[in-house]
Amino acid sequence: MSNSEWNDAAANRLPEKVANLRSQNGIPDGSDASRQKIVVVGLGMVGIAFIEKMLKLDVRRREYDIVVVGEEPHLAYNRVGLTSFFQHRKVENLYLNPKEWYASMPEGSLSYHVNSRVTGIHKESKTVTTSNGDTIPYDKLVLATGSDALLPRHTPGHDANGVFVYRTIDDLEKLIAFAAGKKGTTGAVVGGGLLGLEAAKAMMDLEDFGQVKLVERNRWVLSRQLDGDAGGMVVEQVKELGLDVLLSKRVGRVNTDTENNVVGVTFEDGEEMDCSCICFAIGIRPRDELARQADIKCADRGGGIMINDDLATSEPDIYAIGECASWENSTFGLIAPGIEMADVLAFNFTQAKAHSHRKFKRPDLSTKLKLLGVEVASFGDFFADRDGPKDLPNKRHGAAARGGGGGGGSGGGGDGSGVKKEESKVLESNDRVRDLTEGPAPPPVKALTYKDPFQQVYKKYLFTLDGKYLLGGMMIGDTKDYIKLVPMVKNKKPMEAPPSEFIVGASKGEDDGSDLSEDTQICSCHNVLKRDIGNSIKDGTCKSIGDVKSCTKAGTGCGGCMPLVQTIFNKEMAAMGQEVKNHLCPHFELSRADLFNIVLVKKLQSFPDIMRECGKEPESTGCEACKPTIGSILASLFNKHVMDTSQRGLQDSNDRFMANIQRNGTFSVIPRVAGGEITPEKLIIIGTVAKKYGLYTKITGGQRIDMFGAKKQDLLDIWKELVDGGMESGHAYAKSLRTVKSCVGTTWCRFGIGDSVGMAVRLEERYKSIRSPHKIKGGVSGCVRECAEAQNKDFGLIASEKGFNVFVGGNGGATPRHSELLAKDVPPDDVVPMLDRYLSFYIRTADKLQRTARWIENLPGGIKYLREVILEDKLGICAQLEKQMQDLVGTFFCEWTETLKDPERRKVFNKQFANTDETAEGVEMVQERGQNRPAYWATESAHNDFRGHRWNSGSLSWQPLIESSRFADVPTGSSNPVKRGDTQLAVFKIKGKFYASQQMCPHRRAFALSEGLIGDDKETDKLWVSCPYHKRNFELKGESAGKCGNDESMNIATFPAEARDDGFVYVKLPPVEELDAVLGTSKWKVKADETSSPFKTLDEKMQLKGSKGRKPGQPSHLEGGMGEMKKAAMILAGGEGGGVGGGERASNGMDW
Repeated sequence: MSNSEWNDAAANRLPEKVANLRSQNGIPDGSDASRQKIVVVGLGMVGIAFIEKMLKLDVRRREYDIVVVGEEPHLAYNRVGLTSFFQHRKVENLYLNPKEWYASMPEGSLSYHVNSRVTGIHKESKTVTTSNGDTIPYDKLVLATGSDALLPRHTPGHDANGVFVYRTIDDLEKLIAFAAGKKGTTGAVVGGGLLGLEAAKAMMDLEDFGQVKLVERNRWVLSRQLDGDAGGMVVEQVKELGLDVLLSKRVGRVNTDTENNVVGVTFEDGEEMDCSCICFAIGIRPRDELARQADIKCADRGGGIMINDDLATSEPDIYAIGECASWENSTFGLIAPGIEMADVLAFNFTQAKAHSHRKFKRPDLSTKLKLLGVEVASFGDFFADRDGPKDLPNKRHGAAARGGGGGGGSGGGGDGSGVKKEESKVLESNDRVRDLTEGPAPPPVKALTYKDPFQQVYKKYLFTLDGKYLLGGMMIGDTKDYIKLVPMVKNKKPMEAPPSEFIVGASKGEDDGSDLSEDTQICSCHNVLKRDIGNSIKDGTCKSIGDVKSCTKAGTGCGGCMPLVQTIFNKEMAAMGQEVKNHLCPHFELSRADLFNIVLVKKLQSFPDIMRECGKEPESTGCEACKPTIGSILASLFNKHVMDTSQRGLQDSNDRFMANIQRNGTFSVIPRVAGGEITPEKLIIIGTVAKKYGLYTKITGGQRIDMFGAKKQDLLDIWKELVDGGMESGHAYAKSLRTVKSCVGTTWCRFGIGDSVGMAVRLEERYKSIRSPHKIKGGVSGCVRECAEAQNKDFGLIASEKGFNVFVGGNGGATPRHSELLAKDVPPDDVVPMLDRYLSFYIRTADKLQRTARWIENLPGGIKYLREVILEDKLGICAQLEKQMQDLVGTFFCEWTETLKDPERRKVFNKQFANTDETAEGVEMVQERGQNRPAYWATESAHNDFRGHRWNSGSLSWQPLIESSRFADVPTGSSNPVKRGDTQLAVFKIKGKFYASQQMCPHRRAFALSEGLIGDDKETDKLWVSCPYHKRNFELKGESAGKCGNDESMNIATFPAEARDDGFVYVKLPPVEELDAVLGTSKWKVKADETSSPFKTLDEKMQLKGSKGRKPGQPSHLEGGMGEMKKAAMILAGGEGGGVGGGERASNGMDW
């Protein structure tokens, strides 16, 4: 058994981690006087486990220094692997950590004393004294003194020459030396448990004894782990390996010669056996003598230092862990419970400030070993069929706990039985009578057993009576399922498969039909079926994803189906033997990941530089596909303000105004509410801003408040009030971190075990503003009840007793995906470095607009590969990923705050139209549930032939509309909306030339084309604007001007435009009346009466049944209550009293 199986995996990497932190000055100075000292007594497997975990969790904090005192002359070694010592005879091969490991720790953090025994604990002075004469002070004392092997001191001859125990390196060295002088004689091992079989194997490996015999008092070996059938099978196998096994034998005396040398044993039944050496492996006794001397409470029966659930002893600041500790009057001779104790204690010392204290619970005594070449495992409640189950899932009390009851109670009773207390007492009395007359009921357990005497395989799995829960089991010969069965028992979750599948396997059956059928609707916006996409590819019409969008319209609506469309396209192309090119767009023969790495390495910081270095056409304007991607890459690497002149032309409509554009051309305002935690004062500010500017308000799924309907010209004033009130941008407009949702966790909830709010706030504060390939959402739940829905987020944390389980790659949307477990029981201190790596790796390698869910699916090896990269540093880039994120978060600034300070950035928001202070609304407003919202989209697009409209040529004239200085001379293009009469127009400047068109996109009659991204194709000499709403691309120049490149059913009117020496841009237009008759806002404004309510029928049905609660028109449930409008008005006016009777207006009240 390798040493790495027992020491903390992260401990092996600690030296490297320490070296990296040193190089980054990430370790606090070693001379901090406030640092506490922990003294650990015992340098065994549990002692070193505690030290490893402490150092791992404290390396960044450096709140503790550790001193450990070990009695043996060796550093901590693998006691479980002692048998291997007989082959190599080198104790260093058993060291859990090499000597260099100890020296590599931060200065002062770890000191050790070996070959020294602690002889006294002085509680008053908080010191310990050692056999070497040292006095060591402590702030916290951890006793890990282990146990001694038992010798049967009541047995005559127990002190003879040739009697040994099997416990330490010293024991083994003495046994080796003795055996060398007894060649050819018989060696005996007394005890057929785990340790006895190990000792027998060791004596056989010595090859000094002519024969080795194992003596066991029970009818089979391993009686604490296996039943008779399983233990009998082990006996058969070890006998075949040459070990002579004597069962049902008890040693009565050890026979000796006149010089007190062992010559044999006499059993209690009178039989005798010759032997020259006896190794007793009959158990252990806790070493509690040091604690007893210090009057620390110890267990009377069985011994052991008494501890409570947090490993504390009866004395302040003194703790006990491992085999020396007695918890609930039980000691544990296995290493795993001791490791768990070490884990709990180290966690509570270092992490409990940000998490609830962990408690030590009844340990899992599952074991899996290879003894004398025989695979043996037992797990869970492996004797539930013999002794009755220790803990049944959904266990019922009283009568239900008898053989007939396996399910939960019906109804509600506090004890879960569904019966009243009086009835329960009667039932319990009946049970006692029945036990006396009929005997106790059989355990509510069913066993599924498999025995193969030919292959020497035995399996027994124990289930609840209904077969829904696995309780435990044992395995001989074939133990490969052990690793997946143990978690099933621990988690106590109902099984999805019938019990028989655990042994005979699942029925393969027919194909599960997981592939989508041909008539599956892929794009709901345009009712595009899977076969439509497939056929367009198979007949050769579409050879790129752009072609698919143009031909089928899939992905040209809301765009939510694009990941699925891309997947179908890739699969169809692969099936046809065609190469699937993951190019960004026609301008770049590179994927997003490729482009990201080139920009990173070459430090390209502008669109022209990137186009010249990486693009097909160095002077191209780009398009609506590559511009936002490049903008995102630049933001992810250099975090420049998106409103800067060089950056704004790369941004899609939302980033362009740092607000989400809505159906009617207004915007939403969303301040950050980190973790969903908000003060009453900030609620007041948000409420007053919403009321002042007439904004529609709604709580989002991400636990913050959206304010809808903000006019572009009001955004500056709105954000000035919010920023002045201590708020900042929520980045709801960006492909970046949106929110980290949380439940209240330990802040308030009685079930919480982790501070979910505190963690969520910290994560949101860290990753806010980070641009990424797609939006990122997080969640933190304080317990397994999962109220924050963390398992459908891009990253999610669920508090466990040991820290947090970290999930990644989940999302809702058009193709929902449950997240996958990245790591379990991550200490709070380690969450951020892990997420830093994960998010940096995602930003580096994901495709454009690819959510983390699809990204992980497309990684080679999926989540397994991601774990290797993020947790095991397979690529050797973890330090780079952490530094990349640290550099990025260090550049944070609130984009709205910086905009308010900058006169140039403010100009963008000064008014709706660049040439007038007039305003216009493109969608009629409707009052609903006390707030205003825009009318529903029109059911029909505008299919007029705007492009082909014949204006009165004699009336066309050049009109000065806007100063040319209003346009930025940038490679990405610049645009402005203008108004003439009742008509809205869009004017563009691209590569020094001007173009003009109608402002309305015919698709949804949205007045927004001036905010669209500009694209070009040098090969075909095409230039177009892409509508920011649904990406309809309208050409701007040449004979095709006005055509829609991806929807032939619509077009737009375009007009000649030019700049003149007087500083104005002139556009050739018809008279106002003629222009308004075709393109006027009032003509195309979406009216409320164009569509009917989708709830009309439902509302009629609900009204027939009558409404619940308030009567129609009644403002409040209270008789004479004021209702929201009057109550709010009174509060804002400073009213006093506030009850049903209202109140007086105060002199300092607020008025609008």
